[in-house]
Amino acid sequence: MIRITEILESKASPSATLSLPINSRVKSRIKVTLDDGREAGLFLPRGKILRNGDLVVSEEGLVVEIKAAPELVSTVSSNNPHALAVASYHLGNRHVPLQVEATWLRYLHDHVLDDMVKGLGLSVKTETAPFEPEAGAYQSSANGHHHH
Repeated sequence: MIRITEILESKASPSATLSLPINSRVKSRIKVTLDDGREAGLFLPRGKILRNGDLVVSEEGLVVEIKAAPELVSTVSSNNPHALAVASYHLGNRHVPLQVEATWLRYLHDHVLDDMVKGLGLSVKTETAPFEPEAGAYQSSANGHHHH
C-alpha cells in the first residue's frame, strides 16, 4: 500500500490525484483509493484539513493532488448580504461547517437546515458539488480556505 505521509508546502507536478469528500479530508489517518484505483493510506500530521489543490507525497516520492470530491450539498444564493449574514449566523449557531462566498453559502445537505434557511426567506438548491468549508478561527492558516 502507498503510504502518504507529508503535505507539500512547495509546488510540484502531481503524478496522481485523490478525490475525497470533506469528511475524509479532515482525517489524518485513513485508508483511501487514488483516482487511478491504487490503494493508499494517509498518515499525515494531525490537525490539518486537506483542501482542493493541496499536494501530498508518499514515502516513495509519489506526488498526489487532492481534489474536493463532489457531494450532496445545499447552496443558498442571494445578492442580499444581510440575508446571507443572517443565514450564516443561524447556521453557525448550530455549528454547521459552512462554505462562505460573496453571493452564496454552502453546507452539507440537511433538510432540517434547508427548512430553517427557507424560513429566513432564502431559497435553497440541493446539488452535487465540491464542498470547501471555512477552516475556523483556530485552524492553521497554512491550509485554510483562501478567497480568490
